[in-house]
Amino acid sequence: MLRRVLKDETLVPAAGGFEILRSLPHGHVAAVLGTLRRLKMEPLLASKKGPLRDLAVAMIAARVIDPRSKLATARGLGSETAFSSLGEVLGVSSASEDDLYAAMDRLLERQPRIERELARRHLSEGTLVLYDLTSTYYEGRTCPLAKRGHSRDGKKGKLQIEFGLLCNADGCPVAVEVFEGNTADPKTLGVQIAKIRKRFGLQRVVLVGDRGMLTEARIREELKPVDGLDWITALRAPAIRKLVEAGDLCPSLFDEQDLGEITSSLYPDERLVVCRNPLLADERARKRRELLAATEQELDKIAGATRRTRRPLRGADKIGLRVGKVLNKFKVGKHFELEIADQSFSYSRNEAQISEEAALDGIYVIRTSTCKEVVNTEQTVCAYKGLSAVERAFRSFKTVDLKVRPIHHRLESRVRTHVFLCMLAYYVEWHMRQDLAPILFDDDDKEAAAAKRVSPVSPARRSDRATHKARAKRTDDDRPVHSFRTLLADLATLAKNRVRLLGGGAATTEMLTTPTPHQQRIFALLNVSLTM
Repeated sequence: MLRRVLKDETLVPAAGGFEILRSLPHGHVAAVLGTLRRLKMEPLLASKKGPLRDLAVAMIAARVIDPRSKLATARGLGSETAFSSLGEVLGVSSASEDDLYAAMDRLLERQPRIERELARRHLSEGTLVLYDLTSTYYEGRTCPLAKRGHSRDGKKGKLQIEFGLLCNADGCPVAVEVFEGNTADPKTLGVQIAKIRKRFGLQRVVLVGDRGMLTEARIREELKPVDGLDWITALRAPAIRKLVEAGDLCPSLFDEQDLGEITSSLYPDERLVVCRNPLLADERARKRRELLAATEQELDKIAGATRRTRRPLRGADKIGLRVGKVLNKFKVGKHFELEIADQSFSYSRNEAQISEEAALDGIYVIRTSTCKEVVNTEQTVCAYKGLSAVERAFRSFKTVDLKVRPIHHRLESRVRTHVFLCMLAYYVEWHMRQDLAPILFDDDDKEAAAAKRVSPVSPARRSDRATHKARAKRTDDDRPVHSFRTLLADLATLAKNRVRLLGGGAATTEMLTTPTPHQQRIFALLNVSLTM
């Protein structure tokens, strides 16, 4: 420094010796891409390295990191408009929206091969396969898949598409199929059976589906004729009532236990596991009381309209129309006896019908073709309850994680690929959640939680560790607990900085933000590196 001062050189502070030209969020990119590569997904997407494979990887990673439209995703990959380091790391910064569409078209061609490999990894002979269906709304009217149908999202006036998800017993996604929006749930079953048997090459599996999916007709026509294909489902309320009428099911069975196994001539060569959940019984009783009270309140208004002096309601047809609207709204019309005349209307509760239904509150019956040596009574109940893992996947698909909706693609093939991309993104997220469970609000001590559960019928209980995390918002080693989205946001603060030394010409270098101890632990749990 003395020599430089004696030579009349100007000294500047260390911070003034360089400038940061660009900072791109990088930590979440490294975590997602590292997990994707650890799962060896790149060879699944395309057998050879190239732009199409890199673009497919970019769309999957972007869906986990920050789900956007394909146009916004292309802009987020660009060198000048980048939202993160994703485009730079994968070398796709110059990709356009059309390039992404070309990669989507190529990815759809490989869907059967990709799903076959995922099934090889996560399914085996004799395994449980969970299947469920959901719908989501479509923006526009051009796609042949978009039809008028039941909206599970409560989005009235929108066309719908449906997609069914196959998972293993732990909820890991294996395959997805898109259907027209007016397709009935049972009608999708044949496609899944063919996929399991032919594409996956599995001859012995146990298919688990809900009572609306595995109906009596589907079991008789599509499941029973297939050798090696067993199933687990549940009975609807009318079928349970028939068991009671036949004397096969007695409510007193639950005086000292909450589950048991029975046989019935109505279901030969099948096992019936009957369960009663007291909490479910209380909830159904509460709902019935509220619905009956709400219905009576509206029916009283109609009865009052027939008695008013000014412009009274007249005509059995008009009175019946208003009564029908009320009954259709609250769905408890079977519990009322109605008397409709041209000038009057009255009603009364059918107490016998109400008592008959109340006797079955909290009771459900699981129906299965499996033998007890393969899947015992408790395992049968747990297998059916495992469908909740598919429901969690659907919530992740639709809400803050992957945002499969709304769908704007016009072509049928693009809609199918969009849903398939979301499934692949959920595959990555699912594995990340498993690894990061100790610092997420998820229960990472399943054995302790299972030990606290008195019966498979009783509600699931969280382990003491999970309860502590939820209460204190800290882990046992006093680190912050995250949701999956806030954890990605925390990782995004790790930036990839482009630095230029002042006085060094145009030469630049790259520097990564130093990770905090908590961020270092995240990468350790994922078993991936920050540098890529």
